[in-house]
Amino acid sequence: MQNLLEAKNLAHAYDYPLFEDISLSIAPKQSIAVVGVSGSGKSTLLHILSTLLAPKKGSVHILGKDIYALKEKERLAIRRHDVGIVFQSHYLFKGFSAHENIEVAALLAAQSIDEQLLEAFKIAHVMQKRVTDLSGGEQQRVSIARVMTKKPKLIFADEPTGNLDRTTAYEVMDVVFSYLQSEDAGLFLVTHDMELAKRCDMVYELKQKRLVRIS
Repeated sequence: MQNLLEAKNLAHAYDYPLFEDISLSIAPKQSIAVVGVSGSGKSTLLHILSTLLAPKKGSVHILGKDIYALKEKERLAIRRHDVGIVFQSHYLFKGFSAHENIEVAALLAAQSIDEQLLEAFKIAHVMQKRVTDLSGGEQQRVSIARVMTKKPKLIFADEPTGNLDRTTAYEVMDVVFSYLQSEDAGLFLVTHDMELAKRCDMVYELKQKRLVRIS
């Protein structure tokens, strides 16, 4: 079975070298977590893998396509339909209700809203509220539900549970891990939570410009 993601010999730098010679792959149903100190390059690596930032060196293939050899319009189509990105900052539309935020994602991806997903995330009862009236935890769950409504083949999550208490965080991630199995999807997770990281199939640490597998 073809890997969902293949990254080879990635390197990136700003005013200084950030990382080099990073290669990894994600198969259907597979989850990878990356941990590391702040500033080690975890979020930059996520941006490169998820179509948002071209690397200085190396290649990234998503569903067999070399994403940085594509035209921007083609890359945007992959980002819209095949990739879901969860940020620690939720980036919800502030003037919209929770339902309208999720509905926009559903329309753009030509999907329908999964009511069972809203129940699983315990946000069904807040759908008609404006997002500015929601708690930080509710906003984060709406944000994750919005991403999963797209039915992406690859989920990229940067500290997705940072605004949630431990119990709620694990309940939300239970839904995500279940989704990977039912939809043959993959997960690339950046987190400081080692216990959460260990729930993934593989755990890597980004340190000294290299990606080192630790479990």
